[in-house]
Amino acid sequence: MMDGVLLSGATGFIGAALLKRLEQDTHRPLRALVRRVPRKSGSRIHYQQVNDLCAVELAKADFAGIDTVIHLASRVHVMREDVADPLAEYRRVTVAGTLNLARAAVEQGVRRFIFVSSIKVNGDTTSGRSAFTADEAPNPRDPYGISKQEAEDGLRKLAAETGLEVVVIRPVLVYGPGVKANFRSLMNWLNRGVPLPLGAIRNRRSFIALDNLVDLLMICIDHPAAANQTFLASDGEDLSTTELLRRLGMALGKPARLLPVPAGMLMKGAAVVGMGALSQRLCGSLHVDIEKTRRVLGWEPPFSVDQALRATAKAFPAAD
Repeated sequence: MMDGVLLSGATGFIGAALLKRLEQDTHRPLRALVRRVPRKSGSRIHYQQVNDLCAVELAKADFAGIDTVIHLASRVHVMREDVADPLAEYRRVTVAGTLNLARAAVEQGVRRFIFVSSIKVNGDTTSGRSAFTADEAPNPRDPYGISKQEAEDGLRKLAAETGLEVVVIRPVLVYGPGVKANFRSLMNWLNRGVPLPLGAIRNRRSFIALDNLVDLLMICIDHPAAANQTFLASDGEDLSTTELLRRLGMALGKPARLLPVPAGMLMKGAAVVGMGALSQRLCGSLHVDIEKTRRVLGWEPPFSVDQALRATAKAFPAAD
């Protein structure tokens, strides 16, 4: 019986957590496409080293017993580009790589393809407007978001031509044990007791805990109503940057030292010193409505924001 799962990007932040959950909670055959095979690997997991999904010819053996593909591998959102044509590189990795994997899956009889996209397909900000919804017109504003939309569009076309069931998940910022980038920087500042000029930010930001996203992906493997749908993913609770820092500080046991600098003044000052993009993420809004996800899948995030922040904080010292 074909009920196995093939996971690309299985050693990444999301992929490693999802693979662990799959190994613990199911008896499915598990295959993992990775850039580097880990030294320690689960006894039930078959690892396949693939350096470039858009260049490799995927063999039949890669899909033996596989019913569902979960595609996480992607060129991550790069803050400081080092290539001459970022959009071309995103298209090569994210669009061509995704569709190459999906076509190979179709040829081998895979039933469902779950694509982890990005909220950046909807846009960069909800400042001055209502929350993003799953079925509104896309409005990506940068090469990363554009490539994710193009990959989504290609998958939907392939689904219409072949009968492949495509499920698209657009998560907001994901946090959890081992989180990197800006979220980790905030934790570092709070842990060191650095005063931050972020005590008067009244924006709305959506986030999703790693364990909540993993739970949603598990639901989407088998839920019949997930087929050919797009879902937004969040914790279901929006926070201002100020509130996030206060609650994250409590989780760390390091009360946040926040200075009440007005957001407008902060953004103007940040623009002067070349930090306008960072200030937009800290002061601007980006919130989503997950009503469709709840209604269609009957899904509720199993972990509250505070539970997830405590788990993130607990792992933080050990990660340094």
